[in-house]
Amino acid sequence: MEAKKVLDVKGLSCPMPIVKTKKAIDELDSGDILEVHATDPGSKNDLTAWTESSGHELLESKEEDGVFKYWVKKG
Repeated sequence: MEAKKVLDVKGLSCPMPIVKTKKAIDELDSGDILEVHATDPGSKNDLTAWTESSGHELLESKEEDGVFKYWVKKG
C-alpha cells in the first residue's frame, strides 16, 4: 500500500499518537494515505475509534516486532 506520508510515533503514549496523527492527516489531501508506526498497544483502539469519529478510514493495521502499523485514508 502506497502511503503519501509516514508518521513515526513510536515511544509515545496516549494521547500523543492520536494528536500527531490528526496533525499529519490535516496536511494531506482527501483520499491520501497516512502510514502510522506506533509502539503503544492502546493505539489500536484509539486509532480505530478516532478514524470512525473523524470520517477517515482505517484501511489496514498489523503488528511487526512490537511496532503497530496503520494505514489511514483521509476522508
